[in-house]
Amino acid sequence: MKRIVPGLLISGFWLLLLLKGSILMFLVVIVGIVLLASNEYLRMVDCRPLSTVERGVLNLILAFPVIAVCFHSSEHTLPAAVAVSFFCLTAYLLCRYKDINDSYQLFCRLAFGILYIGLLGAHLVLLRFLPEGDSWLIIGAAITAASDSGAYFVGSAFGKRKLCPRVSPNKTIEGAVGGVFAGLIAAIAFYFILQVSCSLLFLIFSAVTLSGVGIVGDLTESIIKRGTNTKDSGTILAGHGGILDRADSLLFVGPALYYLLVLVAL
Repeated sequence: MKRIVPGLLISGFWLLLLLKGSILMFLVVIVGIVLLASNEYLRMVDCRPLSTVERGVLNLILAFPVIAVCFHSSEHTLPAAVAVSFFCLTAYLLCRYKDINDSYQLFCRLAFGILYIGLLGAHLVLLRFLPEGDSWLIIGAAITAASDSGAYFVGSAFGKRKLCPRVSPNKTIEGAVGGVFAGLIAAIAFYFILQVSCSLLFLIFSAVTLSGVGIVGDLTESIIKRGTNTKDSGTILAGHGGILDRADSLLFVGPALYYLLVLVAL
């Protein structure tokens, strides 16, 4: 119950935001979520005692690509935004170099954070500005949520063969197959509910692909948590951990769905 109730509330809020909320409201919410995710990531990879101002600066550096595409919603904005974040991070580390024990390790961790939080997260904004972008964001979120739940329940009931035991020992191949199937069912259901303008064949291909991509996103966060000895990215979502614990798969699904739509469907 601790997982189900918060999960339903999160899903309901996402649906309400995309179906009834304005684009401006969506952008404000996404920026807020990304800044929270940046703060969670920063707490995992940087154990130094930071002032509120310094922590805020680093959060802005990690989240800047998302903020940039909110003001200019084009994929051509992303390279420049990522470059700005990288140069700002470099300047910050040069200024603080003498106070950091392992500056190169911290540099690598924070540079990865720009890609993980900023670059990947920016595609959720880009998706919103595509034709039927609100519907596709709902379908993408439905695929990730259903795949995660399907993998958990099928894996718990039938899982025997480990999928990636050194990274996430509880995940199984059987669970992954169940997750892909559940993601496909969710995609088809919302395809008919939302009446999106694409072929059913494209939807099926996308659902299977995105379910697999979402599993990779989940495993990626597991690598980060193992490398930083972290159990959960945060505690803001009761029973669900932190923002990154819920958005890890969606961070990977967003770019994959965006380029599937841009390169194949649109």
